[in-house]
Amino acid sequence: EYILTFASYYVDEAMAEGATPLHDDIRKDNVLVHTSFTTNNDCTFDEVSKMDGLVNVKGKYSTPTVQHCHIENVIHYAYMEDDRIVIVSSTQIPHIARRVAGQALGIPWGKIRVIKPYIGGGFGNKQEVLYEPLVAYLTTQVGGRPVKIELDREETFACSRVRHAIDFEMDTYVRPEDGRLIGRKYCGKSNQGGYASHGHAIGANAANEYRMMYQDEKVLESETYTVYTNKTSAGAMRGYGIPQICFSMECHMDDVARAIDMDPIKFRKANMMKLGYMDASGIYCHSTGLEECIEKGKEIIKWDELREKYKNQTGPIRRGVGMAIFSYKTGVHPISLETASSRVILNQDGSVNLQMGATEIGQGADTAFSQMCAETIGITFDKVNIVSFQDTDVTPFDTGAYASRQSYVSGGAVKKASVKFKQRVLDYASYMLKISADNLDIEDNKIVHKTTRQFYLDMETLAMEAFYSLDRSEHITAEATNHCKNNTYSFGCTFAEVEVDMAIGKVETLNIVNVHDAGTLINPQLAEAQVHGGMHMGMGYALSEELKYNKDGKPLNNNLLDYKMDTAMDTPDFKVDFVETHDPSAPY
Repeated sequence: EYILTFASYYVDEAMAEGATPLHDDIRKDNVLVHTSFTTNNDCTFDEVSKMDGLVNVKGKYSTPTVQHCHIENVIHYAYMEDDRIVIVSSTQIPHIARRVAGQALGIPWGKIRVIKPYIGGGFGNKQEVLYEPLVAYLTTQVGGRPVKIELDREETFACSRVRHAIDFEMDTYVRPEDGRLIGRKYCGKSNQGGYASHGHAIGANAANEYRMMYQDEKVLESETYTVYTNKTSAGAMRGYGIPQICFSMECHMDDVARAIDMDPIKFRKANMMKLGYMDASGIYCHSTGLEECIEKGKEIIKWDELREKYKNQTGPIRRGVGMAIFSYKTGVHPISLETASSRVILNQDGSVNLQMGATEIGQGADTAFSQMCAETIGITFDKVNIVSFQDTDVTPFDTGAYASRQSYVSGGAVKKASVKFKQRVLDYASYMLKISADNLDIEDNKIVHKTTRQFYLDMETLAMEAFYSLDRSEHITAEATNHCKNNTYSFGCTFAEVEVDMAIGKVETLNIVNVHDAGTLINPQLAEAQVHGGMHMGMGYALSEELKYNKDGKPLNNNLLDYKMDTAMDTPDFKVDFVETHDPSAPY
């Protein structure tokens, strides 16, 4: 009897000897990539394990498969204008989508135009080129007539991307007297699903966070596997591997602190990243307010009081309070290129148009960019008209919305373009007023003297003269590229008070507090809204959300009825605060 075998839906079975390779035409097994690193070659983990007086703590932790659940499903359509293909896509990465579609069809990229309208969220799912090449191909097969692919909610769950489920094993030696981490050993196994998508980048990012967030006195030995399985393909999702490792790492750090009977906050402070830390990848900790974040969160939730109150409970219903910390890189340098462009155009009424390759997907980027532009030039916010959709025929280049990069990287492009634009306006004002541009400034839509603030003329008067002058007509624009060769860390902490039914495992979140250090806030209200969204996604990820499959790999709950996202009824009032720090590497 012939028995057909398939790779499993779980990484250990897919890696087991005899498992059928899913891509046997190119691979002999199901391991997409395996990487490892050691932080200190002078000492091995095995040598640490033989040291006297250390406490050893081991743990296994797993995170589930979840889906982005953005409001707007995956939608693309394409048509032809003469011999060029126009793709209209709900995407976070229009310029990259153009390149990949060109590569897939084997045609010059200039023959493709991608338009990204204002879209209903993405969270990383639309950081993927999904069906754009397919609609581009199909329109060529029907004489250039429009072809549309619109996934319904069930299809978006099953046929777009999900978050990588990752299994972790952690082995730690700690000195009990002061709580210092001496040596750690780490293994992560990332469930990739059927196709590579963003592949090993997520698992590798998780391993890097394990190295960065806490430092060992002697050594960290790490290895990471990304494994093909028969599940839905996993791709980018908000946090890009950091939520997976933060959950597992912080659970483990609590286990270590408990093993040596140390307060979990004191333990974290003894081992967490400090100002001036330089990672092996070259990323430098320019500023940190993490300790202040912890103290502020501790005060808000009344940590000491609740720890004392809940320490000797009995019975089936118990309450507890806990905390966790995180760090997060800003962008993808030095692993990948970070580049962004911005264009500022003067209108006849003295207002400006701001064009960005960076994409607004609901996170408030357009508002922040408009603030940056207005402040840098010296005009009021209402005078900035930002183009809220991208068109690769017109829009300056930007790699897209992902990795918390846009205020840092694309914001740098806004600043450069706005500085250049301001200088060109002042040069024209100098021509009109016969006053050196060095003595002029722009303030509240007016050209003024730089030191005395004497008013000379308003921006509208200057613009009309610049456009229609019979002596010197000049259409004032500026464009700039920011090739960002830097990176920086944001930090934060969460405190939560919960009630647990010990018999059935039911958890109710009574109180939850997040305190973040995101440098200098461009827009505090938007920043708070972003943290609210992250807290909501985090609660669902921890307590209720999981995309489940039957034994044949069919999704069982790929709809918004059976996939249990938190509603307003499940969510406590979120408490959010910030510690603002000055980061010298940031544009503002």
